[in-house]
Amino acid sequence: MTRKALLALIVAFAAATASPAQKDQNWAEKMFPDGVAHDFGVVPHGAQLFHRFNITNIYAVRMEITSIIPGCGCITATASKRLLEPNEKVTLDVNMDARRFVGRKTVIIRVTVGPEFTSSAEVKVSALSRADVVFNPGDVGFGAVDHGQAVSQTVDIDYAGPLDWHISELVLAKNEPFDASLVEAYRKPGKIGYQIKVTLKKDAPAGPVRETVYLKTSDPTAPLLPLLVTGEVQSALSVNPTKLSLGNVRVNETVLKRVVLRGTKAFRVLGVDGMGEGVALDAEPGAAGPVQTLTFKCQFKEAGNFKRELKVKTDVQDDPVTVMLEGAAE
Repeated sequence: MTRKALLALIVAFAAATASPAQKDQNWAEKMFPDGVAHDFGVVPHGAQLFHRFNITNIYAVRMEITSIIPGCGCITATASKRLLEPNEKVTLDVNMDARRFVGRKTVIIRVTVGPEFTSSAEVKVSALSRADVVFNPGDVGFGAVDHGQAVSQTVDIDYAGPLDWHISELVLAKNEPFDASLVEAYRKPGKIGYQIKVTLKKDAPAGPVRETVYLKTSDPTAPLLPLLVTGEVQSALSVNPTKLSLGNVRVNETVLKRVVLRGTKAFRVLGVDGMGEGVALDAEPGAAGPVQTLTFKCQFKEAGNFKRELKVKTDVQDDPVTVMLEGAAE
């Protein structure tokens, strides 16, 4: 191959493998597989609105979300993670505060990706905040709740206008971790009031709560009104770490690994299932207290990979706390 032909081949290859930034300045928008726009529709004044955008790194290099800039103080936007490996998926959580405006509002959120090559996606959220229907407060925010505790909050809905306005029912998804009920508080000419009571169930699983209750109304221009429900159900127990990695150990070598259990109140460790065959407690559990430390003594007599699921039983909850232990003896 001649030098001239080789040079032409190199140039052609470089053009074919150019970065997205060199060919398309809007390539960041392609990382939003479900689009970059969401319309909340007609919402009550004061409502707190939430939408989650999906983001996927479709490119063959690591990408970083370098900045997220909302175009209005009524918007907060947070990425679940800033650094994305190729094909990694994250989310952009957007909250819109309908207390901050009346009427139609459209806001642009500029999401910039880089850093070597940069591109910005313009994420658009819209809502129409109607002044004749008001939520007070604008959402149900339970905050942090201990597992097994039932808590309730109420929201007042006030309508002012000429319609014979009704809320006929509350629409919830199946298996929600809370119950909701509705009562009509008052009805007089030009003014109508309802109250919604939302109760977090005692058996709600540990973890975040972020769901929407829809109010079905008699107004054909706004048949469904969203009410956001958020909170965090905290487990009675937490363990750190949840995974014990021994790596490569020698046969008959003794390795000690420790975990710490923390509770919302004093508790006792009743026992650990899954031990034996080289795994034992180095010492018996201590007296009742809000913090318990367990040290596992590991000594394997045969070579090979091992993986154990250790279940720590306590007197504070029925479900055991699980710790994974794995490694290889050689």
